[in-house]
Amino acid sequence: MKGSRREFLKRSGGCALGMVTLATQMQHMGLMSALAQKVQDDSAVQGGDNYKALVLVFFSGGNDGNNLVIPNHADSTISNYSVYAAGRGPDLAIPQASLLPISVPRMGGLTYGLHPNFGTGATNAGIHPLWADGKLAIVTNVGTLVRPTTKAQMTLSSHPKPYQLYSHSDQTFQNQTSISNTQSFTGWGGRLSDRLTGGQNPSGLIPMVTSIAGAQLFTAGQTTLPMAINDSNTSLANVLNPAGFTNAANGGPARLTGFNSLRSIDLQSNYVAAASHVTDLAMNANAALQAPGDTTVTFPNTSIGRQLRQVARLIKKRTELNVNRQIFYCQIGGFDTHSGEPAQHVNLFNQFSQAARSFYDELGPGNQNVIDNVTLFTLSDFGRTFQASGSGTGVGTDHAWGNHMIVMGGSVLGGDFYGMNTAVNGTPYPHLQMGGLDDTDSGSSPRGRWIPTTSVDQYAATLARWFGLAEADMSSVFPNIANFTTSNLGFMP
Repeated sequence: MKGSRREFLKRSGGCALGMVTLATQMQHMGLMSALAQKVQDDSAVQGGDNYKALVLVFFSGGNDGNNLVIPNHADSTISNYSVYAAGRGPDLAIPQASLLPISVPRMGGLTYGLHPNFGTGATNAGIHPLWADGKLAIVTNVGTLVRPTTKAQMTLSSHPKPYQLYSHSDQTFQNQTSISNTQSFTGWGGRLSDRLTGGQNPSGLIPMVTSIAGAQLFTAGQTTLPMAINDSNTSLANVLNPAGFTNAANGGPARLTGFNSLRSIDLQSNYVAAASHVTDLAMNANAALQAPGDTTVTFPNTSIGRQLRQVARLIKKRTELNVNRQIFYCQIGGFDTHSGEPAQHVNLFNQFSQAARSFYDELGPGNQNVIDNVTLFTLSDFGRTFQASGSGTGVGTDHAWGNHMIVMGGSVLGGDFYGMNTAVNGTPYPHLQMGGLDDTDSGSSPRGRWIPTTSVDQYAATLARWFGLAEADMSSVFPNIANFTTSNLGFMP
């Protein structure tokens, strides 16, 4: 990773704020300017009106999508299970009998399968049943692109390509920024918040963007100041609770009185008034989070389970927090599976599926009843090679490119594949031929690194449009979107 990126990550740690920094860190002049201009419109719409939330779960390390969605048919005209099994080898291929079958209308009704650990687990049914319910979709062969790219164009120096392909740091940044031709210090979640906060959350007590996984480039905007909080091991009553103001023996109440007095001085200065306003929001948000209110559904006690439970808690507080739009970042790590992939996938896919299903049920009918207004989706660094690396229990895969993404929610037009057609057979699922037209590799030792036919820009723009981004603002959030034939993949209404 370049030194400048290290510096960026250090700096970005100050961009995701908890209570102390939300109330005190004032170097973000864009936010100060924006707040000073509005310093508060109490006539704005109330929280919970026309509510929508986007929840990103980032599969950190580069998930092997080839073992997430698998051909389960014997049709000889298209990549089938036999082709898959031969390409992956006996140590890496998932046994056909264990696949969770899904019928895919866009593929002519051919049957595919999900990894078996997307199904029934110890605590719930997992997310597989949501496919038949039309609430789960797969967007296939997605990746970082500057513009549509064919195998022939990969050899042309004049054709723009993502910089530093197969690099974890660079590809993570490009998935989180949707910008693959240059470095960006803002993420598409942050830029989406920049465009919508004034119209959708003008009086929100917390920022539109919240990370449950620390500071992330995805959440950083120009005027957006994202919030970072701990997972559900910390109650909402404590995530923003300021220290040092409650202990009477140590003079806490007196300090609070003095603190409040200081915030009433020099308010004729826009900068000071804006700083005071941010502090007021933090204090008011903390007060709103003190009232009891927890999830009804039991979530698994895993990192991703605790993160999604905390997201569900905040969604439940949307009215008290006066927010109509929220964007959340969660992360599950461990997907850099150069070795031991089968056992690692069993663990990771089970954790994700169980946590995601608990999240769906908590927001669904009989509980919060807001699942139609919440969409969970995945991203990852990149896909992985179709060809295995190593053998036996140590088998794994190496860094590749195109990958498959999961979208789940009450408004998702599920039960199908989405994405742009690949080079072979006019379907969005890549042709599983190493060295073929969908493989960036050529020569005597191709490894099966699929050239994406759907860009992160198109995938993200489809989600952003549902979230409320106007067509006129699309290029402000996704600068390269005009390079692609469509910005609507059709998996959201």
